[in-house]
Order: sequence, then structure tokens, then C-alpha cells
Amino acid sequence: MPRPMYRSRSWREVKKTTPRGELVVHYEKRHPGKARCAICGRELHGVPALRPYWLSKLAKTMKRPERIYGGVVCPMCLARGLREAVRASLHVTTSKPTSPPSL
Repeated sequence: MPRPMYRSRSWREVKKTTPRGELVVHYEKRHPGKARCAICGRELHGVPALRPYWLSKLAKTMKRPERIYGGVVCPMCLARGLREAVRASLHVTTSKPTSPPSL
């Protein structure tokens, strides 16, 4: 009988064969889900789906892409957001200056 903490389905059963040839059951925590884009919800590539303990052992460049908002926003949403930001800044700067009111 497993320990009560292992009876929930948050623990994954892994069957292992011992050197003696016996089949034993080990319990592991499940892997987390894939990282998703914060805007569109699409799956992010280049971000490993690991538990925090294993993620802490990776180099910084292996944890997420090396670009702005890497690991948070997908490249397509980032490109669209940058285009909108540039267009908004150009629209504000090209507006005609208002003349001061005459007295």
C-alpha cells in the first residue's frame, strides 16, 4: 500500500526494475505544462517544461530565448506589439503643434 501522500494523482507512478529483477513502483512529481504566450496563449518554443529544481540547474540562456519578453510573449505577438508601439509614437510626434492662444 502506498503512503497516503502518494495516493493523489499529482504523483506519477514510474515502474522500475531493480538489479535483482524485481519490479518496484517509484513516485515522481509530474512535469508541468508547456509555457504559453501571455497574449495569444500559443505554446512558446525554446522554454523547457521542467520542475523548478531542474530548471535551476540550467544555464540562463537555456531557460528562455534571449530577446525582449523572451519566455513570456511569442515572437509574432512581440513583433505586432512593437509595430503598434512604433506607429503610436510616430502618430503622436507627427501631429501638428497647436499655436498658443492669441491675447
